[in-house]
Amino acid sequence: MSSSKMKTFLKKIFSLLSVVRGYNILVLIAAQYLAAIFIFSPQNSIRAVVFDLHLLFTVIATVCVVAAGYIINNFYDVKVDRINRPVKTGIDNYVKQETKLSLYFILNFIGFLFSCFVSWKAALFFSVYIFGIWFYSHKLKKYPLTGLISATVLTILPFFVIFVYYKNFSEIIFVHAIFLFFVIMVRELIKDLENMKGALANNYNTFSVAYGERKTKELSIVLLISTIFPIAILFRFPELSYMKYYFYLALITLIAVGVFLWISNKKNQYRLLHNTLKILLLIGVFSLVFIDTSLLLEKVIDSLH
Repeated sequence: MSSSKMKTFLKKIFSLLSVVRGYNILVLIAAQYLAAIFIFSPQNSIRAVVFDLHLLFTVIATVCVVAAGYIINNFYDVKVDRINRPVKTGIDNYVKQETKLSLYFILNFIGFLFSCFVSWKAALFFSVYIFGIWFYSHKLKKYPLTGLISATVLTILPFFVIFVYYKNFSEIIFVHAIFLFFVIMVRELIKDLENMKGALANNYNTFSVAYGERKTKELSIVLLISTIFPIAILFRFPELSYMKYYFYLALITLIAVGVFLWISNKKNQYRLLHNTLKILLLIGVFSLVFIDTSLLLEKVIDSLH
């Protein structure tokens, strides 16, 4: 392969990674395995979880379907992103729209196929999830409340698909989900503020367009205050262990986000707040290793035998 062809090939790979948000996919894989090890399957050793074939199939199905979701979202948002994210759009458009659509169908098919290897319930879950992502990208995201709520639910579902696999429900999982729901919804609202220009130009009736900046900020503040309640409940669980320090950090960060959000009025300021919440959620994923540290020690010892 000549150097020019190699460069073209690498550019296309980089473009596809940008479209499917490769970084987010890696975080999702880490989140699912850490959740499986430390929350949903605490009685099993690390080795047993890592080499669980059906869990691997579930993760592959999730990765394929989520990556396909990013592609179809990118496809429908190309005009909006050209205004809001011109640099990223330039990178994304290095691959033709036809190629992206073909990859969308291929990834969804692979995802559905692997879910069938797990169980019919998993196949049903992913079928509904695939339809939900398409319907959100095609219709729901253009409406204020339905777009906001559906975006939040679709973002949080991949993390809890592992719950469907293990069928291991507990109160701590439910309360943690409420906390994540509030934080992700605030992130979506801030993203709306950040992308108002493109939404207005393309007649997207997002929450910030429909209700204005002030109402969007007010709802965000209410949601940020609401995170106090699930955090307070989580502190009651002794198995939270050292992960409680993550929630102390989360409280401080969310208060700071609320204060700066109220005084922000520029796109760059909203982008900074949006990225701050993304980092907070990322830290939360890796903080799962601190849930019940006695279990962590047992798992490490078991893996050495």
